[in-house]
Amino acid sequence: MKDKNVAGILALFLGWLGVHRFYLGQIGRGIVYLIFSWFPLIWLIALIDAIVLLTMDQQRFDDKYNTTYSEAYRRARQPDFERTRRHRRVESRRVDYRRTESKPARKKAAAKTSKANPHKLTGLQKFKDYDYEGAIEEFKKSLEIAPTDVATHFNLACAYSLTENADMAFRHLELAVAHGFKDFKKIEQHPALAFLRIQEQYEDFVENGYRTRAELPPAEEENLLDSSPDLLDQLKKLGDLKEKGLLTQQEFEEQKRKLLG
Repeated sequence: MKDKNVAGILALFLGWLGVHRFYLGQIGRGIVYLIFSWFPLIWLIALIDAIVLLTMDQQRFDDKYNTTYSEAYRRARQPDFERTRRHRRVESRRVDYRRTESKPARKKAAAKTSKANPHKLTGLQKFKDYDYEGAIEEFKKSLEIAPTDVATHFNLACAYSLTENADMAFRHLELAVAHGFKDFKKIEQHPALAFLRIQEQYEDFVENGYRTRAELPPAEEENLLDSSPDLLDQLKKLGDLKEKGLLTQQEFEEQKRKLLG
């Protein structure tokens, strides 16, 4: 493989004899330089050749004087180039597919969810329409279908807070956290929970890991423990409350221990 720097140096010092042309494989031109080596103009031409060769871009030099090497290099790189081009075409198709399919897929998933639990969607709409009592009723029905739904418990806490029912708001906020709600910053900033945050027990609630006392709400506890003398019925009620998501596993176990003595 010919080197452009070597060719340039040969042209600079021995160019008047055409040595650089012989080096570059241009035998005919080299002979012409040699024949006219006595002519002063050939010295100027050799100097120009030296400058051109030394300042020439390497790729251009290879294309002109190292044609065999340059062609082999292109062939060696061609598979990578082709693979890259094919890869880009495939990725482009994938992106187009995602763009065309993602929206219908999302709509289909949303429709499936709303069909499975229509009360959740209705509750959200009533909440947006400031019908908080109606939203509470819909969210309660939604919990009968999905007792551990985190969003529904959180939405219930917001609705109860807006209707200034602190006990139930704390209760469902606790259940939301118990079932996996982790956005505690949202609890601190959500405007619907403002009433809850000004309650005296709020700081204790937060310090206790977003938990109230590990007992049932007074009304439910009274109904559960006093209204039915039969132990099996009381245990069944506890189980129903747990299934509806109104009791965590820990609370269920504690109440069960109370009943069993």
